[in-house]
Amino acid sequence: MALKKFNPITPGTRFKVAGTFSDVTTSKPEKSLLVKQKKSGGRNNSGKMTMRYIGGGHKQRYRLIDFRRDKHDVHATVATIEYDPNRSGRIALLQYADGEKRYILAPDGLKVGNTIRSGKDAPVEAGNALFLSDVPLGTMIHHIELRPGQGAALVRSAGAAAQLQARDGKYAIIRMPSGEIRMILNTCLAVIGTVSNPDHRLERSGKAGRSRWLGRRPRVRGVAMNPVDHPMGGGEGRASGGHPRSRNGIPAKGYKTRAPKNRSTRYIIERRKK
Repeated sequence: MALKKFNPITPGTRFKVAGTFSDVTTSKPEKSLLVKQKKSGGRNNSGKMTMRYIGGGHKQRYRLIDFRRDKHDVHATVATIEYDPNRSGRIALLQYADGEKRYILAPDGLKVGNTIRSGKDAPVEAGNALFLSDVPLGTMIHHIELRPGQGAALVRSAGAAAQLQARDGKYAIIRMPSGEIRMILNTCLAVIGTVSNPDHRLERSGKAGRSRWLGRRPRVRGVAMNPVDHPMGGGEGRASGGHPRSRNGIPAKGYKTRAPKNRSTRYIIERRKK
């Protein structure tokens, strides 16, 4: 996907950098794979605000994505590449040989008309889902399961990719996009390639209104609040606020919050780079 810079004819376009959507082939989603999506405004089931700075935003419908890729050994043809308002990467509509339609996360380079498969005998090509035991070492992968049959939980955002580095018994050793090296069972599925829309990180909204379209309200800094509202609030003049911390008093910027007895720690060989 290419990026487009705008002439500064308005303040909102002066610094705006947006995608051209040149990789998107249709603006009409598959109706059978759409469900309603209700906005919460940051409130729980009793109406109490539990998340601040959430509200408004454009109306959206959720696209049902096939994160399991459990339709093995059935050929599918890519019908469309589409925009999804609920995620940063693109999605692809698959038309299976038996007539079923499903959405998947589109890997970078996937084109309309391509044929993809899932299962043990699938070739090592972008978009195909294989078990980690069948993926060649050094291959870039995404859409990775943490537990067999659970569905993809890792490496799903635009431009993300992990690398299969080695195998140790029943585990595959994978370097995550964050730099963390961890073990995952060989029986978990992963998709070959990199998630589409890699230029997403270079986009600039250009104005606050675009954040409101996405349902994000203005975020108030802690140092601008009163002491009753935030640990960093108050003081004479523009005080620094002291040590950075959250509204609940939890220190930020270096304070470790990971549970020391987290059971998944034994699967992490090397923590992510700071």
